[in-house]
Order: sequence, then structure tokens, then C-alpha cells
Amino acid sequence: MKPLTRLLALPRYLRDLRAYMRAPGAEPWSSVVLRPMLEERTSSHGFDAHYVYLGAWAFRQITRTRPPEHIDVAGQIGWVTCLASVTQVVFIDVRPFLGQVENLESRAGSVLQLPFADRSVASLSCLHVAEHVGLGRYGDPIDPRGTRKAFAELARVLAAGGQLYFALPEGRPSVAFNAHRVHDPALIEQWIREEGLALREFAAVDDHGRFLPDAQPTDMRDQAYACGMFLLQRSAGALTTSLEDAPEL
Repeated sequence: MKPLTRLLALPRYLRDLRAYMRAPGAEPWSSVVLRPMLEERTSSHGFDAHYVYLGAWAFRQITRTRPPEHIDVAGQIGWVTCLASVTQVVFIDVRPFLGQVENLESRAGSVLQLPFADRSVASLSCLHVAEHVGLGRYGDPIDPRGTRKAFAELARVLAAGGQLYFALPEGRPSVAFNAHRVHDPALIEQWIREEGLALREFAAVDDHGRFLPDAQPTDMRDQAYACGMFLLQRSAGALTTSLEDAPEL
């Protein structure tokens, strides 16, 4: 639909351009560069419901606990830089952030091999990232078990009593190659149990773009592309099941 939308909007763009160039005070043609923006004349502000609601949810959760340091794995950099305004943030990504922001440290690293010791991270987030792992989208090796391995690595570094903010698409299982996977909520709950974690809170965005702050994971099983948001915690003394012991998917 986007090419058609742009085509239909082109006559209005040309009329606006003509009116602007004829208006008093308009810059000369030599100073004008044409860069048509043809999809923003809308009645309301468009937004990606997954990322907007997910960012707001995670920011409120983390600022509520105010950890002295928070580790984020490959999240949206705009969200990460905002979080750095309230706590020290270490950002891990295979493509390091090269900018300079106060309270933000960027390190090169992979969600499959995090640069932290076992059970050493008290506050950790991986938001709308794990569903991409193993599809080759970011130059990573092809691996159908990529999401499961990413989750196991996050669990490995999570400290006793630590909190993991984890989000990914949920609903009827599917793979949109090489963009993302959609996971069965029951499978994610199985992974949580296998890694010895506890689900403390859950929220979601459904297929209609509605934020559901008090949802249950099973509510998302008939969705096509919902966003499940998990606040997970490791209890002191809990045992972790190794990935090798986990059943094949």
C-alpha cells in the first residue's frame, strides 16, 4: 500500500511546492532541494505500538527499582540513552554505539556470548531482540535455536535476586525470514521454568495495538504478532537447567 499512498499524495505535494515557491519570502530555486514526505498528512500521530508501549513499560519498571547499574542487550538506542538519564547503563551490541552520552557505556558483544560472569548481573534487559537471533539479519550465524540460546545466555548472567526485562513477539508460531520469529507463549513459559526463573509481571500489546498491562501469557496464544513483556527474577539458590539438557524445539 505504501507505493500507492505515495503516488496518490504526489499531486498535493506538487501543488504545495508551487504555492510555496510563489509565496512572499520563499527561498530561491537554487536553495531548494526536493525531498518529498508523502505519508505524514494524517489525522493522528502514527506509532509502532510494540516499541512505544514496550519502552514505556520497561522504563517505568527499571526506574521504580533504580538499580545502580543496568545492562541492556541490543535495545533501541533512543530508549537506552533515555534510561541513562536515571541510572548508569552498559549497552551491549554486536554493532557498538559510537556516540557519547553521559552515564552510558557501549561495549561490543553478542547476546549469545555476553561479557559477564555467571550470575553477576542484577538488572538486565533484552527487548524485542531475541526473536532475530539465528536468522542472519545482523550477520549472525544461521541457527533455528537462536532465540532459545539467547534466552539461556541471558539467564546465565542473571544474578540471584536479579531482574530480567524480556520481550519478544508472541502468538501463533511462525518465522518471517529473515526478519523475526513469533513464539508460542507456552514455549516461553517452558523456557522460564527450565532456566529456574520466576515470572513476576507480564504485559502485552495485542494485534489491535492495545497495551494490556495485566495480561497473561496464554492470552496471546491466538494472536498473529503480539508483543509479550516479561519481568523475570531469579530466586536465590535456584538451579539453572543447561541448554544441553533442555528439550529440542
